[in-house]
Amino acid sequence: MYIVTIAVAVIIIIAAGAFVEISQSTSTTTSVSTTNSIGVVRIGYFANINHAPAIIGLNNGTFQRFLGNSTKIDTYLFTAGPTEMTALLAGQLDMAYVGPSSALSPFVSSNGTALKIVAGVSNGGAVFVVSNSSGINSTADFGGKTFAAPQLGNTQDISLRHYLQVNGYNTTSNGGNVTVVDTSNSNIITLMKQGKIDGAWVPEPTASQLLYETASHVFVNEQNLWPGGNFSTAELVVSTSFLNAHPDVVKKIIEADVYETLWINNNIANATKLLDYYIGTLTSTTPTNITIFQNAMTYLSFTYDPLEASVAQQATNAYNLGYLGTTPPDLNGLYDLTLLNQVLQEQGLPQVTN
Repeated sequence: MYIVTIAVAVIIIIAAGAFVEISQSTSTTTSVSTTNSIGVVRIGYFANINHAPAIIGLNNGTFQRFLGNSTKIDTYLFTAGPTEMTALLAGQLDMAYVGPSSALSPFVSSNGTALKIVAGVSNGGAVFVVSNSSGINSTADFGGKTFAAPQLGNTQDISLRHYLQVNGYNTTSNGGNVTVVDTSNSNIITLMKQGKIDGAWVPEPTASQLLYETASHVFVNEQNLWPGGNFSTAELVVSTSFLNAHPDVVKKIIEADVYETLWINNNIANATKLLDYYIGTLTSTTPTNITIFQNAMTYLSFTYDPLEASVAQQATNAYNLGYLGTTPPDLNGLYDLTLLNQVLQEQGLPQVTN
């Protein structure tokens, strides 16, 4: 018998170019085979409802049950995608739940070698909330305003900047008259309460928390900007080297993800209660108020389909903002759905094509 440490909270710090992890861990006892060549799989995710299959499945033991006792799971909690992808590129993560825009940057910058999307996670769940005192009634009122997003280059940051761009606005950093502040979700709530920002483009449950705790309203539900309301807000990615070396482990994680996705879709009320509990446990910045989570769940759905068309459009939007180099991004090889389709076939479910 061995003591297995599973990280349940991680603070990520970038200092002087170094990647530093400060983790708080709990220990559980399980048997680990001494003949196992991998020993551990390291998985990153967020305490956002968009990552619900990971939040529930990693914290209630479902993922570990699918993986078995020969390999333990170390989990790492992040607050934004670019930082999480830094960890993946640095070899500190093997797999990650992350927004598609954040995944695109390391894929493009590595010429398609760094990672693969192996499954989808969520559809929707991003909202542009504005303060009632901001005086914003239409896009014509954006001049001189200050908005926030979770981190420079993350999925919601690109959505916000793209929305400003198509409505004829430039940010102050590009000679325009709209300020965009990139900061953590918890700080966005604080800034809105203090009246220091006029609005924020954020994932759930932060959007619903803003609506519940501040005098604000929904200006844009991002689903209304997409054909059929379908757009990816989270994907399951794996480093290419880990996928090549340990496809059996990746397949088991995908099996767990599919199981949890189906369970959530068939048990929304119970899933909402679990998310309320687990997110409240994972981060002290999110209050455990069931009303917030019930509202948040109305803005998204969960799917293992990566919604490739929406990711391609997000890549185009990021490129037009100057995020993905000087030539249009080539997304050939971004997806490897082989293992996902094996799992779906084994379960008698329709396969996903890309």
